[in-house]
Amino acid sequence: MRTSKMAIMAMAAGLSLLGSSTWNITAAEKFMPHRTGRGQILESITERLDLTDNQVSQIRAEFGAERDTLKSLIARLHEARVDLRQAIRAANASEASVRAASAIVGAAQADLAVERFKLYGRINPILTEEQREKVKDFETQIDDWVETALQRLGERRQTR
Repeated sequence: MRTSKMAIMAMAAGLSLLGSSTWNITAAEKFMPHRTGRGQILESITERLDLTDNQVSQIRAEFGAERDTLKSLIARLHEARVDLRQAIRAANASEASVRAASAIVGAAQADLAVERFKLYGRINPILTEEQREKVKDFETQIDDWVETALQRLGERRQTR
């Protein structure tokens, strides 16, 4: 259980720093020792942004200061999603009950977004301009990938 909570915290940390950015890793890239979860995410972010040891320690300090808040918000979001799933599957489910449960999920997501905003305000100044540009490029790549995937999905549905 502790490992899964740490993995969730690491994902939240990565998302706070980079939005929903991910990277494509090719076989030609430098071999990285096999790591899973939080270590792999942090190592990938550090490598891709070419963070210095000083930057890594400053960013860790910022996340460490908000660890309990992030843990609480992520747990609340998870619980809200579980409750929504149960509301949808309930024998006495109604549009009103699903909307109410969905509103709670939305409120939890909004609270987490505000925390991301606060962390971004404290982490962004730690990065160099070049690193901030890399983050923007990663986000653009992800947005493009999602748009392409949605377009393909739409095309597939039209052919059926």
